[in-house]
Amino acid sequence: MKQHIFSGCATALITPFTQDTKDVDYGLFEEIVDFQIKNKIDALVVAGTTGESPVLTEREKDELLTVALQANGNRVPIIMGTGSNNTETAVRNSNAAEKKGVNGLLIVTPFYNKCTQEGVIELYYYIADRVSTPIIVYNVPSRTGFNILPQTYAALAEHKNICAVKEANGDISSVAKTAALCGNAIDIYSGNDDQTLPVMSLGGKGVISVAANIIPGKMHELTEKMRSGAIHTAQQIQLEYLELMNLLFCETNPIPVKYAMELLFRKECPLRLPLTSLSEKNKEKLCSSLKAFDII
Repeated sequence: MKQHIFSGCATALITPFTQDTKDVDYGLFEEIVDFQIKNKIDALVVAGTTGESPVLTEREKDELLTVALQANGNRVPIIMGTGSNNTETAVRNSNAAEKKGVNGLLIVTPFYNKCTQEGVIELYYYIADRVSTPIIVYNVPSRTGFNILPQTYAALAEHKNICAVKEANGDISSVAKTAALCGNAIDIYSGNDDQTLPVMSLGGKGVISVAANIIPGKMHELTEKMRSGAIHTAQQIQLEYLELMNLLFCETNPIPVKYAMELLFRKECPLRLPLTSLSEKNKEKLCSSLKAFDII
């Protein structure tokens, strides 16, 4: 029997930095973790793409995970982003995270050194053979230039440690094919907030969400209603918050959501280069939407 990591909504947490030195603001990060759990989030992802993992040092990732685990206190599953386009780095990151006691490893497909479908199977098998913690495969072709095919998921699902996929290819037909081929052998999570409902309607277990940084309660409710069969209510939530979900991607993620978090927590939450601040035009739009929902 494969390990099941979570059902519902996991937040792809931002990484807050200080305004002056751009160091990680571990105090604010702890506040964010507590805020998430108090608002009924089902799981948390540390140092994923939304957490600006490419510009974090290994020491910062390690400390972020330590803070998350301590603040969490075993209340919800913690998932660590451990992927890399260097295979041995991904193994090393994964081993370090599982030693600390994480519940899952989120491992993105290789980027830039673009592989074949066979190559990605060998890659995940290589990593999975060297860990004992369940792996979530992260497919996000808009960021990596590589897309996993449904037949490849069927092959990956045969490994006991490859337990789930965060699917962000945007192709619902592909998700349907994956679900048909894999059945219960692999859990599917939507990697796009705006596709939470359709992915779950095909048997998906939930979403790994950017929007949940600011609306964890609503994203939890959306997934909980789908799981309980209250599809009409879930549909209402999905459509009500659709514009806000889209605004959070009006510029490269996590640029918009970090501005939203600044407003929510009333504290500067800058980005590290090469990411830069949200444009003034989009700040106005996002601020207006947050006010309309009484979030700020």
